[in-house]
Amino acid sequence: MAENDKHTDSQDLAAIRTRIDEIDERIQSLINERARYAQEVGMSKGKLASAVDYYRPEREAEVLRKIQARNDGPIRDEEMLRLFREIMSACLAQQEPLKVGFLGPEGTFTQTAVFKHFGHSARALPFHTIDEIFHEVESGVADFGVVPIENSTEGSVNYTLDMFLTSPLKIAGEIELRIEQHLLGSETGLDKIERICAHEQSLAQCRSWLREYLPHVELIGMSSNAAGARRARDESGTAAIGPAVAADVYDLQILVSNIEDRADNATRFLVIGRELLAPSGDDKTTILVSTSDTAEGAGVLHQLLQPLAGHGVSMTRIESRPSRRRNWDYVFFIDLDGHADESPAKEALAELQERSSLFRVLGAYPRAVG
Repeated sequence: MAENDKHTDSQDLAAIRTRIDEIDERIQSLINERARYAQEVGMSKGKLASAVDYYRPEREAEVLRKIQARNDGPIRDEEMLRLFREIMSACLAQQEPLKVGFLGPEGTFTQTAVFKHFGHSARALPFHTIDEIFHEVESGVADFGVVPIENSTEGSVNYTLDMFLTSPLKIAGEIELRIEQHLLGSETGLDKIERICAHEQSLAQCRSWLREYLPHVELIGMSSNAAGARRARDESGTAAIGPAVAADVYDLQILVSNIEDRADNATRFLVIGRELLAPSGDDKTTILVSTSDTAEGAGVLHQLLQPLAGHGVSMTRIESRPSRRRNWDYVFFIDLDGHADESPAKEALAELQERSSLFRVLGAYPRAVG
């Protein structure tokens, strides 16, 4: 290449970098302008207002859907949504960050779900059990909680369902998280690994990869992937399996990414809060319902749910659990398309309530975005 051509290329590159610097400056200025407007929203609620007083999940979902709709690349929708979630999280946390309880310890997939939904400016509070999360949200120690509800391969988390039988809390959102299992450790090569410590479920989800690449390594089941990550941090020759957040928390390297056998493995989480939400424009409703005490004979459940079909409301999920009222009595957890306060779900649920002995709207909340 001639010297003049090299000089021209250098000038072009310098011009591009100057333009990028100018754009960065504008982006930074606009983010701070957005933050100032967020401050005004907070002050409109009063000087002592905390983040939870003006955080509106339905409004956030609406904003994210608009961002996704107008995104024309080259940045992927997933990355664009992640960037804006972090911007909104930082703006919201100016006075006081949201406090979000999750099933600990740190470094779990539930913590990853918290950050995906609320951004890293939220204060994630680890608790030992699902019922502790419910209790701390009820008492106000946490503003919201994030709990697992179902896995695409393992099915429903019954303990979470059972908590709704007695808890007054409402569902304020859902999070769909692809489960990406990474091999974590501080060793420099796979040949140095003598044992892998991880939760039994993670070991099972990576069984084929482990059999192919580390057939002679000892597999040790742990109470959680976080416990395995701690051992990998403290013991030579030990590796762990878990999410990327565990590598950050326990100062480990990701030795091999995505070793899970099924790329479509995902877990759905629920966000629990203390209030029902207003419609966002694309919502789901979850109800708790039981057949009438006087209903008998075949087709009782079909008769109970007939108003849904009659009003054209789609039922996307149904689970049964013992009611705890008497032996062999069951309640049903049902997910529906639409918001409980909007047609046609509103009319269908009114009719369904008349036919049931137990009826509660557990939440009407935005469908997961991204």
